[in-house]
Amino acid sequence: MILLEKILKPDIIGASSSGLCLLHCAMTPFLFIVNLSTASCCNSIPVWWQLINYLFLALSFTAVFSVVKKSTKTWLIIALISSWTLLLVAILIETFEIVMIPEVLNYIPAFCLIALHLYNQKYCKCEDCCSN
Repeated sequence: MILLEKILKPDIIGASSSGLCLLHCAMTPFLFIVNLSTASCCNSIPVWWQLINYLFLALSFTAVFSVVKKSTKTWLIIALISSWTLLLVAILIETFEIVMIPEVLNYIPAFCLIALHLYNQKYCKCEDCCSN
């Protein structure tokens, strides 16, 4: 039971989902290569693969929301919400092909979310709030 409680903490869920999101994004070019080599008819990302983006986004939102409710560090709240919002915008831009942005810009908000969740996990140990 204690192990389960440690695993299900919002910061662990948030850092894990952001890390898996990064892995998912890094695997996308390889999916294109495999897709091009096996079928000449399809040159777009499968819908199920794009939906995984939104699964990670939902998990990440849940974790950010949980941390924001308990944190008293204003800078951490702003950084978490900003990073999540930038990740949402990056995914929407990629999904709807609004503009072409360098792929590396999609990774920055995910890296920030991982770092912020790990910071919160390490330095905010109390159950109800974080102090200073």
